[in-house]
Amino acid sequence: MPNPQDYRKGIGIMLFNKDNQVFVGQRLDKTSEAWQMPQGGIDGGETPQQAMWREMMEEVGTNKAEIIHEINEWLFYDLPEHLATKLWGGRYKGQMQKWFALRFTGEDKDINIVTEIPEFVSWKWADVNSLPDMIVPFKRDLYSEVVSGFAHLIMK
Repeated sequence: MPNPQDYRKGIGIMLFNKDNQVFVGQRLDKTSEAWQMPQGGIDGGETPQQAMWREMMEEVGTNKAEIIHEINEWLFYDLPEHLATKLWGGRYKGQMQKWFALRFTGEDKDINIVTEIPEFVSWKWADVNSLPDMIVPFKRDLYSEVVSGFAHLIMK
């Protein structure tokens, strides 16, 4: 078990549409084709669930969703060394995240990634099994854990 003090606390959101596809966004600050699910840090005084709703509004631009599941344990990923020394003042070696699965209750027109501080340049619905291949390599194991943790939610 990694030492939690070495990891920044955060949340992740797997947002399912009615067709069991998952929301992914292409990060504004990346030049590669990497896509990711919404995620972000937990601010001081916030619960993981409060942080999840805040990040949903900040990154997806809507809160039209309902929580359908939460992975009980914290999931960890390590940053590559060249990023660990730059991000978060070099304080953390990676993130520990609490992951939530949500069912989107709105319509595509409710999604607005042009928020006050946008994080994504574009977005799309993706097949859940393609998620690990869409993310940056250092997060692939984490995404595989998330997909496995929510696999029972996918309606056939």
